[in-house]
Amino acid sequence: MRDYYYCRGCGHSEVPLDKILGVTELSHKMTKEMILEVAFYGQNQSSFSDASAMIKRAMGLEINKETVRAITEAVGKRVFEADTRKAEHLINNMHEIEMSEEKDGRTLYIMTDGAAVNTRIEDENGSTWRENKTVIVFTNKDLIKRKDGGNIIINKEYAAFIGSAEEFRGYVLSAAVNAGYGKVSEVVIIADGAAWIRNMSKELFPEATQILDLYHLKENIYTYARHKFSQNEKEYVPWAESVIAKIEKGEAAEVLKQLPEYEKLPAGVVNLRTYMTNNIDKINYPEYKRKGYFVGSGAIESANKVVVQRRLKQAGMRWSVEGAQAVLTLRAKIESNLWDRDVRSLCA
Repeated sequence: MRDYYYCRGCGHSEVPLDKILGVTELSHKMTKEMILEVAFYGQNQSSFSDASAMIKRAMGLEINKETVRAITEAVGKRVFEADTRKAEHLINNMHEIEMSEEKDGRTLYIMTDGAAVNTRIEDENGSTWRENKTVIVFTNKDLIKRKDGGNIIINKEYAAFIGSAEEFRGYVLSAAVNAGYGKVSEVVIIADGAAWIRNMSKELFPEATQILDLYHLKENIYTYARHKFSQNEKEYVPWAESVIAKIEKGEAAEVLKQLPEYEKLPAGVVNLRTYMTNNIDKINYPEYKRKGYFVGSGAIESANKVVVQRRLKQAGMRWSVEGAQAVLTLRAKIESNLWDRDVRSLCA
């Protein structure tokens, strides 16, 4: 419905209000500032319907959920395209990254992981799920120590991408460069042992220390132990705890001697010997702890919850791949405190 304004001096008794306000030619007949506000609520609320309701409550404006969706996805797409151009440039011109001879003493942490998003399109196997890859980067100077001994990361950058590991490399490199890669003294990469992460890390950051996330290793040890001892808790718990204790003391070689070279395992149970062998150079936990490194990837687990699950994995949600990517991009920017730098400035 179009509102009209009664105008005494403009030669017409009624003039469309959008023309008086000067928004007739603007997208969705909104100012750019208003479009940014709609996109903010679109990525911030648990659904586009909730975003529509919040906009009405906060600003007194009625904007239906489909308009909120269209605006949010359009803004997110524009930001994603800008990120992609930068990522592709960096990958194709890695020689241009400034590698300072005098390092600044910081340790740069890179953690990455995957989480599935439900889409409306089936792949060749009939699945509608697509893997989103998320990365978080921060340095040891971006932390505040809590009283309980934990840490709060006050400065970090997220990137999220639905697609192949090959394409994802540029977004990881871009986030790392933004955080100081080339100037930092050390680079530490913590991951779950996935082959694509190992390969990407070797290519992009050959000097980095790669660490197998201790949480994932423990989880796989317990899963293996449950199978080995047929779910007998009195047997599998002591065995698993003994294995973990040896690994944490640097006795991984002793553990490998206990494990059979060949065994048939059910789906969902990792071959512990193969898993440890593939990551044997990434489980020297006594040395990592001596150097003060993190050995767990709690930050990336939290990132998946904050960036992906809270917004894109509510009950019954299914997305277009492009729409999911647009929202993920905006979620990553807001959680990285980069809305003004990367969203507002681009759409100003």
